[in-house]
Amino acid sequence: MERFESSIDKLIDSLVLQIPHLIAAFVILIVGRYVIRFSLNLIEKRFERRDVDMSIRSFIKSLIKFALYCLLILTVASTLGIQTTSFIAALSAFGLAVGMALQGSLSNFAGGVLILIFRPFEVGDYVSSDNGSEGTIEQIDILYTTMVNADGIRVFSPNGTLANSVIKNYTRILSRRFQFVVGISYDDNIKDAKDAIMQVLTTDKRVEKKPLPEVFVSELADSSVNLTVRGWAHKDKFWDTNNSLQEMVKVALDEKGISIPYPQTEMRIKSGDIDRDNRTLDS
Repeated sequence: MERFESSIDKLIDSLVLQIPHLIAAFVILIVGRYVIRFSLNLIEKRFERRDVDMSIRSFIKSLIKFALYCLLILTVASTLGIQTTSFIAALSAFGLAVGMALQGSLSNFAGGVLILIFRPFEVGDYVSSDNGSEGTIEQIDILYTTMVNADGIRVFSPNGTLANSVIKNYTRILSRRFQFVVGISYDDNIKDAKDAIMQVLTTDKRVEKKPLPEVFVSELADSSVNLTVRGWAHKDKFWDTNNSLQEMVKVALDEKGISIPYPQTEMRIKSGDIDRDNRTLDS
């Protein structure tokens, strides 16, 4: 009986000694939950101001919430006198192992986060990148971006390489420059050819007047004098303008009698060399 009473007394004494720790842990738990909710609200408002995608918004909030609650639980446990060193070490080792195993996926995830936050392109934009991806954006996910190229083929580009490459967005522009090369014969008049081409460019309403279109000699090639034709068209009419203008320029040059020569190679045979070779063979 005395042993039982002694055990009860020790238990009561230990509980009394733990009361300050229990109160401190309870206060930390209450204040910590309030701080977490306040922090998540601030992050949500920040996301709303930046107009972050809803999918990435909820995912990042979940990660932050999980990390903050883990930190709160460890703090409360440490306040109660529970040893958390081994738990932290095990959690760190687990995180390192997962990070090494999912290194490529984590790179794609980070790229997806950057794309969804900074938005270099959106669904419906036509883009091209240095990693070889090109097409109209169909869907942006956390790990991959889906686009449809000019052949109608769906291309799944990893967000990691896509975010780290130079991206050209052709949709977020008003005008786009077209340029092609026309070769004329060395016997033709360059000024007449330039005037004929400029007549086509200035009379076509699809070609913008600012900046003005231009035609200039860009190369004296082996078989032709190459003229570069350059101008600007609205992005929605770019391909139609670029393709049809080349045909119209060809027709205009034909009407002026200006030829577009085929590649030619000139060969000269000296008769004196042939006679000498023939005499050598006969002897």
